[in-house]
Amino acid sequence: MSPGEHAPDPREARTPAEFLARLQALKDWSGLTYRDLSARAEARGDVLPRSTVANMLARATLPREGLLTVFVRACGAPPTELAHWQTTRRRLAGARGEGEAGAGPDEGVGPDAGTGTGTGAGRGGTDTGAPGPSGSPEASGASGASEGPRPSDTPWLSDGLRPSNTPRPSDGPGPAHRPPSPVWPVGPDAQGVPDPAPSRIRRALVALVAVAGLVLAGVSVVAFLRDGHTGPAGQPPRTPVASAAAPVAGDVRIRVTGTGLCLGERRGTRTGQVHQVPCAEAGVPLYSLVAVGAGRWRIASDHPDFGPGCSGIPSGGRIPGAAYEDSECGDPSRVETFALEPYGRPVRGHRIVPVGSATPGGCVTVTGDRDAAWAPLAQAPCAPDAAGQLFTFERRD
Repeated sequence: MSPGEHAPDPREARTPAEFLARLQALKDWSGLTYRDLSARAEARGDVLPRSTVANMLARATLPREGLLTVFVRACGAPPTELAHWQTTRRRLAGARGEGEAGAGPDEGVGPDAGTGTGTGAGRGGTDTGAPGPSGSPEASGASGASEGPRPSDTPWLSDGLRPSNTPRPSDGPGPAHRPPSPVWPVGPDAQGVPDPAPSRIRRALVALVAVAGLVLAGVSVVAFLRDGHTGPAGQPPRTPVASAAAPVAGDVRIRVTGTGLCLGERRGTRTGQVHQVPCAEAGVPLYSLVAVGAGRWRIASDHPDFGPGCSGIPSGGRIPGAAYEDSECGDPSRVETFALEPYGRPVRGHRIVPVGSATPGGCVTVTGDRDAAWAPLAQAPCAPDAAGQLFTFERRD
């Protein structure tokens, strides 16, 4: 929640989809996680399960008015603005003839409400269900049909490799389909026997070329050793550049390439915002790479206070400059799958590219003063020089 910034106004919404988009914007404006919203609702005597909020924001239908009221109050909207939300919801429901039927059966709130069935398990909780089906773009993190099935729905092996039953391609026609080899006549009187003289000449030329190649190679090696591995005159000796290792599944420390800074959170905060911190202090949370197939990865986190989670981009990446943050895994409104794309020849590092983000062409980027500790990370356009966008994944013992 930015000082002086007004909460989103729902009154201009003309469709349920626009209304849901404003609800998502209200959550973003509040700056609260699902865990925070649930705790604030509980402090007021309401019940607002994390999974219920995730399901509500992922649907294409209007929420029930009771759920809407609890959610808007938990986000911190004043009573006058709550009335705007309720009035707009009734108007849209009346226009579509939905009434209270727009919400699914798992969206109830109140003292007797269940805990929901979504996958938005808290980093310290055990909410393990699956969200209800939805045909809306928000239900898939605005990824579009090209992304394919969500990683959580796709089986994968422990080493990240998919099983394959695809037969090997044919090696071509077998011997029965090959043309017969020519049979030369033999004997002193045979006709059509090739003259052996051209063959001997060809063999001699081949041998001569091979010897010349060996001589040239020897001269090059001698010159290379004699000049001390130097390049053209006046240039210093060339130093080989080590290539950044390809990412592998397992426990890692994520370093900002070429620096002494690694990714981590500020202990004692609840935002989940990821910063670059001195590598000696980068133990909160601990990170690991989980392969989800087809060159896709999930960056898992293990926080000493909040437990297991996943790194991701909120709101499906719809908001320019959205923060790169750690939170509960399985939130349908977040982008939690990434491609780790190598950059440079030799490879200098890897870009962390959100898969299925509603803002295409984005990379996880160090923002602000890129040379300073505690600079935050966010989604930003991939730069041609990859400044602030290259990372190395070092195995953590």
